Amino acid sequence: MLLLLLLLLLLLLLLLLLLLLLLLLLLLLLLLLLLLLLLLLLPLLLLLLLLLQLLLLLLLLPPLLLLLLLLLPLPLLLLLLLPLLLLLLLLLLLLLLLLLLLLLLLLLLLLLLLLLLLLLQLLLLLLLLLLLLLLLHHHHHHHHHHHHHHHHSQ
Repeated sequence: MLLLLLLLLLLLLLLLLLLLLLLLLLLLLLLLLLLLLLLLLLPLLLLLLLLLQLLLLLLLLPPLLLLLLLLLPLPLLLLLLLPLLLLLLLLLLLLLLLLLLLLLLLLLLLLLLLLLLLLLQLLLLLLLLLLLLLLLHHHHHHHHHHHHHHHHSQ
């Protein structure tokens, strides 16, 4: 009888430890999520700034171009236009890069969540197994047939 009590105590301790671990994991995940959100916000802000800049450029370009056309000869104009075009291309590339970064971050977030779900499932399984063992140790004489219906919503 004493042995059984000790076993029970051990099991309870294990359960408590598992629960604590679970809580810690959840906390860590929350922190990670917060960090990721911050990281997501930063590129978004930068993106907005870039877009504003682009808009400004687009608004300023036509008058400037007209002025230049009126004032400068063609070779000089071409020389001036080339860097501008290159800059615009660069800006577009940067925008694309930022979008890719955002996508990657979202994917990372998803992966983390899936991992957490997996861990939770594993912990749950462990807990169930422990409980089963406990029950088996308890009921040596009685044979109870329990039908468990598991609903997996994945």
